[in-house]
Amino acid sequence: MPRYFFHTHIGDDVILDPDGRELDDADAAWEATRTLALQLLQGADADPDLIRAVLYVTDDSQDVVLEFPLSEALIADPPDRSGNGTLH
Repeated sequence: MPRYFFHTHIGDDVILDPDGRELDDADAAWEATRTLALQLLQGADADPDLIRAVLYVTDDSQDVVLEFPLSEALIADPPDRSGNGTLH
């Protein structure tokens, strides 16, 4: 099962995910990323700068497979994966 790493970029700051998470495939990584984005934005002490943050999801080879702006998680219906927040 592939492992995906969820790195948070807020401006010039980067919070690395050293452990990652095993998921079935890139589609499962997309769903996990959207859930993580919502959790970050809904946190009681959420930083207002988080709305401009981007989650970069990498695979075991450290190749970026997904760029997900946290603001995209607030869209009621997830966008078609052919635009932002799509798999690479």
